[in-house]
Amino acid sequence: MKSAKQRRAPAERPGEILEAALALFVEKGFAATRLDDVAERAGLSKAAIYLYFEDKTALFQGVVRQAVAVNLGTVEAMVKAHRGPVAPLLPRILEFMASRIEETPMAAVAKLVIAESRAFPEIGRFYLTEVIGRGIPIMEGLISRGIAQGEFRKVDPGLTVRSIMGAMLLAGIWHTVFEPIGAEKLDIKALARHHADLMLHALSPEKAGPS
Repeated sequence: MKSAKQRRAPAERPGEILEAALALFVEKGFAATRLDDVAERAGLSKAAIYLYFEDKTALFQGVVRQAVAVNLGTVEAMVKAHRGPVAPLLPRILEFMASRIEETPMAAVAKLVIAESRAFPEIGRFYLTEVIGRGIPIMEGLISRGIAQGEFRKVDPGLTVRSIMGAMLLAGIWHTVFEPIGAEKLDIKALARHHADLMLHALSPEKAGPS
């Protein structure tokens, strides 16, 4: 007799497979996760996985798109829809990212990429293209808009974005690496608000000196 999962509509199966794969990648790492394990966790046959994903690398790419890249779409929509001064948008974006770190597997996937990319450069390159390569231009555009509108002083947008994102990277590492081994819990949303305040002060146009 087929299990409840096996009786579900085929359209539901990719999501179930990705959910199972994500849990196993986080638990075991990329190298140690086998497609047989993913199939068992998802309640499907291994052959069913191959109907949707060519191999384990394609499965990991699906996990990245579902757990991480989808959030970039939200940020991109926030930036495109925003009108007027851009400074108020920066705290909103950082708080959104903080919520994703606290409430979703986004940081766990980033940790996995950091840990496994030396042995499996293809997953690192994919993350670099699909996540970092998309996210940095979105934020660079926001900083450039602020400069053009006179809200921000003239800075290098690329270096500024990397400075802004550094705090969120630290938050993700702290949340996934150090808290599980006993470090005090970090209030990531508070960090996001604090960091946004620091960055906005740092980006404020330089005041003219005395004549």
